[in-house]
Amino acid sequence: MNSLTSIASSGLQSAQLRLNAAANNVANAQTEGYRRDLVQATAQADGGVTTRVDKAPAAGADLTRDLVEQKAAAYTFKANLQALKTADETLGRLLDVRA
Repeated sequence: MNSLTSIASSGLQSAQLRLNAAANNVANAQTEGYRRDLVQATAQADGGVTTRVDKAPAAGADLTRDLVEQKAAAYTFKANLQALKTADETLGRLLDVRA
């Protein structure tokens, strides 16, 4: 996975998982015995990221962490989206020059 679009797409998917997990944690913060979703992202050697969601070892809410995670994931999503947009524009300009 070394193309820019593949790398940015994996970043978008990872950010979406982070947003979903944080939203789920906030929604269930008052649920007795709820164990938070923890997202683990790992960089791939050839580019991109793999992401998995695990449960926290113990029950309990951490709303501050979840709200910060939502903000960080939203910025990550926007950055990867901008990378895709820039790649698309660059390819379009390249095709215009060659045509």
